[in-house]
Amino acid sequence: MRSETRLQLRPLSPHLQIYRRPMTMMMSIMHRITGAGLYFGTLLLAWWLIATATGPGAYAVFQNFIVSWLGKLILVGYTWALIHHMLGGVRHFIWDLGWAFDFPKANLMARATLIGSMLLTTLVWIIGLFMRGVM
Repeated sequence: MRSETRLQLRPLSPHLQIYRRPMTMMMSIMHRITGAGLYFGTLLLAWWLIATATGPGAYAVFQNFIVSWLGKLILVGYTWALIHHMLGGVRHFIWDLGWAFDFPKANLMARATLIGSMLLTTLVWIIGLFMRGVM
């Protein structure tokens, strides 16, 4: 068999159907995505501040958007991204200290980041709605 033919038959990397994505890799990707989401959420915060400073008409436009179902969905997503990104930062800080590098602990911390961010987001929204008198 010629060497050229043999090189063409050899796979260059693991195939997507057999490659298992580790939880730590998925959380690293989510950390980057939430970082980008925080950028766009900060633009929403800037819109709120500018609308507040501009006057009642501009604030009414912002208020109409933020109380819509899309506005509320964006606020919930922004809250989750903020908390998830923060917990991911804490996870990386723990790794910077040299702790929890072994696979079971790193996997547990990745899962705790995901579950914790969902639970804390729910808790923040329940407290916020309770304080507004909605609940």
